[in-house]
Parts: sequence; structure tokens; C-alpha cells
Amino acid sequence: MNDGDGDAGHTARPQRADARRNKETLLDAAAAIFVTAGVEAPVRDIAARAGVGTATIYRHFPTRADLIIAVYRHQVDACAEAGPALLAQGPTPYTALGRWIDLFVDFLVTKHGLAAVLQSDSSGFEALHAYFLDRLVPVCGSLLDAAVASGEIRSGLQAYEVMRGVGNLCIGADNDPRYDPRRLVGLLVAGLRRPH
Repeated sequence: MNDGDGDAGHTARPQRADARRNKETLLDAAAAIFVTAGVEAPVRDIAARAGVGTATIYRHFPTRADLIIAVYRHQVDACAEAGPALLAQGPTPYTALGRWIDLFVDFLVTKHGLAAVLQSDSSGFEALHAYFLDRLVPVCGSLLDAAVASGEIRSGLQAYEVMRGVGNLCIGADNDPRYDPRRLVGLLVAGLRRPH
């Protein structure tokens, strides 16, 4: 009996890890579909991209709102986790900051439609917005602090105001093909540099 229980204990962990990976694959697939087809895209398209059946999606996310919220949180987490990785890998803190802001712009530009849908449930949206700030403002702050400490950018910058400025430059990008917020955000990032 004990051997059987021990085996069950050993197989449970890999299954949980597999389940976690499968859920991440599903969320990545949903995010990609949302970018190209919007948040009202058919669940079968998401399932096909993830390589699972629609029942698997409904088992994890009983409603479309559950899926949308999970995608949003997953993408916030990915953006937050990228900051320290970029800082560790980048040639300079300023380069890491610039690359992270590029990721942040990608997140904002592709998520405006998502945010509009979430606003219909104001309490849910408020909780997600708080999650967004709680996860991303400290990451931006760490990158700014590192770039200040290295002497690459001017001091006195607040992470929230930099993120808000970037966010404001991204407004409307999803419905105006003549407007590329990345160019203006690039100018903003260049403007953070300390004058020589």
C-alpha cells in the first residue's frame, strides 16, 4: 500500500507542473488570438492554437471573463518577470530599461481592447488595475534606480509617472494605423538620459 501511495505522490508533482505548463500554453494561445481577432474570438480558435480541446479551456476558465482576466494577469506577470531578467542580461541598466519599456508598450498596445472589455465589470477591472500597478511599478522603479545608479539617466524620476507617460503615448495606437507610439516612446526614453 505504501509503495502505491509513494508512487502517487511522485506522479502528482509532474502532473501539476504539466498542468501549469498546459495552462500557460493555453493563456499564450488566447493572448495571441486576442491580439489578432479580439477578445470575442471563438474558443475553438484558441483551443486549436493551444492544441487542446474546447472542454479543456472551459475546465480551466468556465466563462469568457475568466479567460480574459487570466490572460491579462498572465501577461502582466510576464512583463514583471522580464524586468529583472533584462537587467541581469543587458549590457547596461539603461539598455535593460529601454527593452523593458518596449515590452511594456507591446503589452499596452495589444491590451487596449482587453481593457475596454474589462471596464464593463468595474470592480473586476479595478482589481486588475491594482494588480497591474502592484506588479509593474516596482519593476520599472528597479530599472530606473539601476540606470540612475549607473549614471546613465537623470535622477528624480518616479516609476509611476514614466509608466503613465508611456501609457498616454500608447492611447489610440490600436485604431490609427498612421500612429506608431514606439517612435514617440523611444524619444521619451532617450530624453531620460543625463545630459553630457
